[in-house]
Amino acid sequence: MVTAPAACDSIILLTGPIEAAALAGVLGLRNSTIDIRHVATLDELEALSPADLARSRLVAFSTTVIVPGPILDALGYGAYNFHPGPPDYPGWCPAPMAIYDRAATFGVTAHVMLDRVDSGPIVGVEIFCVPAGTTVAKLEQMAFVALARLFWNLAQSLTGREPLATQPIAWSGVKSTRRLYQDLREATASISKDDLDRRVAVFGDAGTGDDLTIMLHGHRFRYVAPENAAAAARPEMLAIERFAKSA
Repeated sequence: MVTAPAACDSIILLTGPIEAAALAGVLGLRNSTIDIRHVATLDELEALSPADLARSRLVAFSTTVIVPGPILDALGYGAYNFHPGPPDYPGWCPAPMAIYDRAATFGVTAHVMLDRVDSGPIVGVEIFCVPAGTTVAKLEQMAFVALARLFWNLAQSLTGREPLATQPIAWSGVKSTRRLYQDLREATASISKDDLDRRVAVFGDAGTGDDLTIMLHGHRFRYVAPENAAAAARPEMLAIERFAKSA
């Protein structure tokens, strides 16, 4: 990390445009003088000047963008990520992995960003129970609501000069990847009934947008959800709308 100026006067929000509008409002309530910038892509982040980075803190909120080490090192006030999964579900698509595992609890995590994804010291966690029959779309919606609440609780510290206090909580579990997620979507004829039921629970949810396929005698078959399975609204849209109304 570079030598920081006397005070943090800029926060870079790395997230989607809808989320950014609500989150910027929350940060502005905590510090009306701080400059808040929104970037959604790595290209936009890399376009910022070294001077901009040196006076800034980066806050990533449920983004798939992987921030390179040189950018993290150039930030004067570090970087924090709000991950839509608990410490035992690091990595890609934590909610589908939890549904596959039939997890009884789930949650969200805020942590220091390092160049290794979902590995930095944890500064905030919220855990909640997963009701029986919860779908991927519903769990993601629950996670977004919890993540927005965790952001609200940490907003004051995020606008300050000092680093956020870390908690004695360690990351655990298998870090999921895009490849692992794709492998779950592709079953073979030898799959057990239990494993197939678990995958249908993940990919048979009308809200995921991803299909489960099965290879049988050289032919690929695609699982079709029952016609009465209603498509779910984008979970982050629903959650961020509720969050914006409460801000």
